[in-house]
Amino acid sequence: MYMEIYVVKSQDTVDKIAVEYSVLAEEIIYANQLAYPYPLAIGQALLIPQKGEETEKIPVRINGYAYPFINEWTLRQTLPYLTELSVFSYGFTTEGNLIPPALDDTFLIHAAYEFGTLPILTLTPIGADGQFNNYLIHRVVQSEEASADLTAELLDTVTEKGYAGVDIDFEYILAEDRDAFTAFVQRVADAMRGIGRQTSVALAPKQSADQKGLLYEGKDYGGLSAAADYVLLMTYEWGYTYGPPMAVAPIFQVRKVLDYAVTEIPREKIRLGIPNYGYDWKLPFEKGVTKAKTIGNVEAVSIAVQHGAEIFFDEKSQSPYFHYEEEGVRHEVWFEDVRSMQAKFDLIREYGLNGAGYWQIMRLFRANWLLLSDQFSIVKQ
Repeated sequence: MYMEIYVVKSQDTVDKIAVEYSVLAEEIIYANQLAYPYPLAIGQALLIPQKGEETEKIPVRINGYAYPFINEWTLRQTLPYLTELSVFSYGFTTEGNLIPPALDDTFLIHAAYEFGTLPILTLTPIGADGQFNNYLIHRVVQSEEASADLTAELLDTVTEKGYAGVDIDFEYILAEDRDAFTAFVQRVADAMRGIGRQTSVALAPKQSADQKGLLYEGKDYGGLSAAADYVLLMTYEWGYTYGPPMAVAPIFQVRKVLDYAVTEIPREKIRLGIPNYGYDWKLPFEKGVTKAKTIGNVEAVSIAVQHGAEIFFDEKSQSPYFHYEEEGVRHEVWFEDVRSMQAKFDLIREYGLNGAGYWQIMRLFRANWLLLSDQFSIVKQ
């Protein structure tokens, strides 16, 4: 069995496509999560299962982030395709006291192990307002006592709850905290290795060593990758909630990040960040006023179908998009489909990366997982 991508044309139906490819209509419906009565949008990319020899598979490690309120059915549909499940998230105080998620994470840990997936504790400096707080980072990484206390509490928690390691996702690190943050990651990684656990760190998508900006200056690619077991490049959010309409992960921008990353980080330690979502903007875009709505990739196609919109594919960004009108307001939608995912999978092969990390798995995108498993051998522990 192998997978083929088909782009819907005018007058196409599921039955017609099924006959053309000699497959059951039910297989197309299942793979692409089509809803009855199975209408299609012109330009929609469908994944078609085909009989025949599979492509040569290379082993990759895949992790996906999930909140404890994830739908259990969605979780179980996704876990077969994950090496690791990153539970989002644990916080901490300025004194280095660990703060667990508001909801119990026990069922996530148990479900992960049931599917041979490693549960990972994700550590974030998210404050009471729900935003990343660099004051929290500063206070902990610059304090020997707070840093030691937080590391000790992480050790106790992963041991007690059965986590297989820690993912450190700190954003907006001050430039002055750059080296102290690297030292903190080294401390945690050394402690985790001492009890047979792993440590990863999420990296903002830098394109050069001296890139300016609060997202970038506090992240030392070389130092952090040397300290951690692997890194996740957060190669998404070019198109974002408060920005102008554009692809979330334009492939030409992702490639620039990889071109720099491989000069600082061993390729076998790099995981490519992949977005499992899109955005819906109202037009015209007004900076500081317009706020895009986050949508799922399957939901995006449903919106296109509902409004009779044609889906286009931008070759430069390797991303699908469309426009529609509702209540007199024009919208622009950018999302991910199997074509844009294929472009990212091609980069994993081309650069010889460790694998990928998905933000996030709260919405099921079955065609993505089927395409991934068609081309790669997903490592299980």
